[in-house]
Amino acid sequence: MTESIRPSRRTVVTALSAAAVVVALPAWPETAQAATATAGPVLDPHPATEPSGTHVRDVGGTNVVFQYGAVLPAFDGWRTHEPTRDYLSLDRKWRFRFDPADQGLGEGWQSARHDDSAWGRIDVPSAWDLLDTPGFGSQDAPFAKGTAFSDGYAWYRTTVDVPGSWRARHVRIAFLAAGYSAEVWLDGKHLGKHEGANSPFALPVAGALRPGTRQTIAVRVFRRASYTDYTASTPQPVTDDHELPYKPVDYWPYAGLTRSAWIEAAPQVTIARLLAVGANGRLEARAVVENHSASDFDGRLTLDPGRESGGRPVVVAARIAARSAGVVRVSVPIPHAPRWSPASPRTLTARATLTAGRHAGPRVDTLSTNYGVRELTIGDAQLRLNGKPLFLKGLNWHEETAAHGRAMTPAEYDRELSHVTAVGANLIRNCVYNRHPYVYDWADEHGVLVMDDIDTMWLNTAQEKLQTERYGLARALALTMAWNQHNHPSVILWGLQNESEIDAAGAPVYRAWLADLKAAVKAVDLTARPVTWASNTSNDPAFDLADVIGFNEYFGYFYGKDADLGPTLDAVHAKYPGKPILITENGTWSEAGTHGPDTTQGTEEWQAASFTAHWNQVTARSDFVAGFTYWVLKDYKQRAGYNQAYNGISVMGLLTFAEERPKLVYDVFRKAVMPTGR
Repeated sequence: MTESIRPSRRTVVTALSAAAVVVALPAWPETAQAATATAGPVLDPHPATEPSGTHVRDVGGTNVVFQYGAVLPAFDGWRTHEPTRDYLSLDRKWRFRFDPADQGLGEGWQSARHDDSAWGRIDVPSAWDLLDTPGFGSQDAPFAKGTAFSDGYAWYRTTVDVPGSWRARHVRIAFLAAGYSAEVWLDGKHLGKHEGANSPFALPVAGALRPGTRQTIAVRVFRRASYTDYTASTPQPVTDDHELPYKPVDYWPYAGLTRSAWIEAAPQVTIARLLAVGANGRLEARAVVENHSASDFDGRLTLDPGRESGGRPVVVAARIAARSAGVVRVSVPIPHAPRWSPASPRTLTARATLTAGRHAGPRVDTLSTNYGVRELTIGDAQLRLNGKPLFLKGLNWHEETAAHGRAMTPAEYDRELSHVTAVGANLIRNCVYNRHPYVYDWADEHGVLVMDDIDTMWLNTAQEKLQTERYGLARALALTMAWNQHNHPSVILWGLQNESEIDAAGAPVYRAWLADLKAAVKAVDLTARPVTWASNTSNDPAFDLADVIGFNEYFGYFYGKDADLGPTLDAVHAKYPGKPILITENGTWSEAGTHGPDTTQGTEEWQAASFTAHWNQVTARSDFVAGFTYWVLKDYKQRAGYNQAYNGISVMGLLTFAEERPKLVYDVFRKAVMPTGR
């Protein structure tokens, strides 16, 4: 791959000595202060830069992501418990209270002494949208009724009995998601704030923890309203330049603690993250080790590449100075490891074990990770997996059900994602936010490829400039996406944005923003996965920055004719002959049960015929078109003034929303996709 512009990494990497073995853990305020709201529309105040302190440091030649003064850790504690660590699940009933007047902070709702006995209760995880919204998933229910339209602040409180044995432990509270933003207190001490509804975060609790006592966790969650009045005939949108998305979008912004949470007590010298790259007969691993103690650590790290790899455990020295983070690099031959592919999704488990002393000392900490062996390359306008051309037969999908919103259960994931394989798709696009870790594990196990996305949808030039030059939330989301999903062999594409504004005169703002996001993911992804995005135009002036050209097209629906797609693809290929092209979105709509001529909009026949016309034009150009991603797997819930006659439900899916009943296009998609043999 060649690029006419190579973006600088200076905006995302704090350059330290390339020979450095460790770096000091960054300072984090001992007493962080929560911000207070201002008058006017209910908007959450913002600091000068995104509040998690997300940044990258070069640690001995490996770029490491930090948040809240610590390494951004692995979030496998929702399913995997290391024997060297203690875990306390926070998935339970919490005390809950809405705070529409923003009075809770001033009245001390964060304090352990506050009496919350009169508060209601809510499940964690869950979305408060479904706390009391009858008919949420029905197309016939009245729009704008219930807690689904409760915006602003709401508070969660629970108590935990902290074991006395945690006095010499590094303890953090982990949340897989909080929508849209969350501030966390432990016994009234403010631990930090997180922004971004769909990315996990972990807050160290040093200085607030009192082992051997009962302590109170309080979380204040915020969601900005989409409109000033949901019942108005011409609703006025509520916007915030700092948030992502900054304005109402066409998918539902579920609120609350929507995914699992837990407390994790690790040793003071701990393996925070294990990065694994399996390719070309070797496992290249980087164990990121934190030393939170006041003493230097001198020990060993053993890496076991896993059964069926054909490799043997390798032992290397691990020396980490006090109050520092270091990276231990290990390279292991794995001559018999099976390759991962959609046809044969074989994964392995690598395990790092940290021991004290230069000989066989006591075990200090362990961390395991799943990985796959595969090689992904680009050449001659084609994506290749393990040396073979790869054609992507994709589906966009939203993570939600009518019963639980974005707080889906494993059974719901299994049921919904089973449709992906049933219709023969080999790619899911995570439009337009990161998914629960369950999804990436499922994709690894089922051989389904993933294009991962972040919440950068429909930004205007002003927001792009703000994010690039000052606030940095878009960059933080890109960094954490690449860091958290690094080891998943199913993840093959990083998506940088969806249908955002392009400024004039060469698009300097738009290009700088995309270059910044690209540099972020490239800084931490050791596998060099290609980047793309879902442009709103086939004439995007930044396509030279993309590894794979991606654009959304709705010929024959919003504009033009179905037949316009083929000539458009030919024109893009002529301009960028070496780059693969991916249709990141295409689709139309139908109301389930409505039948008629395939030329009549809204019929199931029209929706199916439109898909067929676009699919045929794409597959006729598979020598340079990398694939097609249909919009969308299932009808989805909308909030931004769309389809209010259907209770805000978009009807563009292969399946209906609540019943998940297939439409005609479901079978047409399956019959078109499965015989291709690609």
